[in-house]
Amino acid sequence: MKGGAAMNTVALNTVYNHYLTTYAPNGINSQYDTHKKSELRGVYNSIVKLNKEAPLAILDTSRATQAFAVGLKESARALHNTIASVSGRDAEALLQKKTAFSTNEDIATASYIGDAKDVDDAPAFSIEVRRLAGPQVNTGSYLPDEEIALAPDTYSFDVGINSLNYEFQFLINEGDTNRSVQERLARLISNAEIGLSAEVLEDGEGNSALRLSSKTTGLPSGRDAVFHVSDANTSKLAGAVDYLGIGEITRPAANAEFLVNGNERSASSNHFTVEKVYSVHLAGISPSEGETAEIGIKPDHESLKENISRLIGGYNEFLRSTAAYLDSHPKSRRLMNEMTGIASVYAGDLDSLGIYTEENGELAIDDERLTDVVTHADSEDVAEPLKDFTRALMRKSSGVSLNPMNYVDKIIVAYKNPGHGYSSPYVTSAYSGMMFNSYC
Repeated sequence: MKGGAAMNTVALNTVYNHYLTTYAPNGINSQYDTHKKSELRGVYNSIVKLNKEAPLAILDTSRATQAFAVGLKESARALHNTIASVSGRDAEALLQKKTAFSTNEDIATASYIGDAKDVDDAPAFSIEVRRLAGPQVNTGSYLPDEEIALAPDTYSFDVGINSLNYEFQFLINEGDTNRSVQERLARLISNAEIGLSAEVLEDGEGNSALRLSSKTTGLPSGRDAVFHVSDANTSKLAGAVDYLGIGEITRPAANAEFLVNGNERSASSNHFTVEKVYSVHLAGISPSEGETAEIGIKPDHESLKENISRLIGGYNEFLRSTAAYLDSHPKSRRLMNEMTGIASVYAGDLDSLGIYTEENGELAIDDERLTDVVTHADSEDVAEPLKDFTRALMRKSSGVSLNPMNYVDKIIVAYKNPGHGYSSPYVTSAYSGMMFNSYC
């Protein structure tokens, strides 16, 4: 790889990707993962306050504990985002988030991302998809699996992507084959996390080819390709690119082409926003010309029912992710008891909506009962009993996210002098130190 700045960027990306793929349950981000400065300041102040009187302890720093602590934090983040997704950023609008519909989800799906005040500016529209956005693909030549014509030596080639150049070096040894080299390069390129994925294809006749694909779709403006592969000016022996056939574009990157209310539009991704109130995902090409999907806002009672279902689904998913650690980390039982305890406090309110507790602590919905309630009652009256339950879940998810180490095995060493504690804002972030210590 060339360039110090590029090296630092890739190093940080590699560490972050290691975090997501090794520890995080899903690695999915949402719009609710972005925060204002005031919100970040509030998080910091909460950490300082939390640690001011916290006792000093020796923590279990095993890899299993790292995965457990970060897993709890990520599960709490997911629950927090689920609650935010049914309420928006307005704390007073719990469960009042509007939801979008699509009349043909095989063509496009949609979600509402605006605030309550934006509903009047979110008219329904039709969308017809003519082409989906696609990645650039370079499929190499099919070569006999058990042969190789490249002499043993050190080879290299350059990949240019996102205005950066990366050099890949690899060694061909005696006894290597086309297949073994292709598989080694596929791992090397995919694990580099530079925006490319690589895999080995088979033709069923004893031949294989290396295929490179960009992780992004669409063609950047003013560019003829997403990435280039060449060994014309590489530092080691050249010839591998031509031999493997990976320098030629076999499928150019393509932008999505679609019609919104009959007007032609294009996008570099299959996921985009419309009027800053809809988030639209193109799922497939319209089967015939003129066939569209209608996008709009669901009626209030349908939106409320979906919000409640998503809230209960987020609660259950948090319980399931916590239960996965019961055998290896017994303290996760305490967290499960705390969560089910919250549900039991509001059991009456939940039961009135047809939501009941199962034996494993998860919540189940009587769909017929919930539909009847939300259809024949004012949405505010239905949502009001659930608001305290939702706020309690929000507080618990925030607490777990701030201090997942609270549920990790530890030995208390000393308690601080009451009333004379000092600020130690990094204690609750011990899990991040453990994670980076094991990776770096």
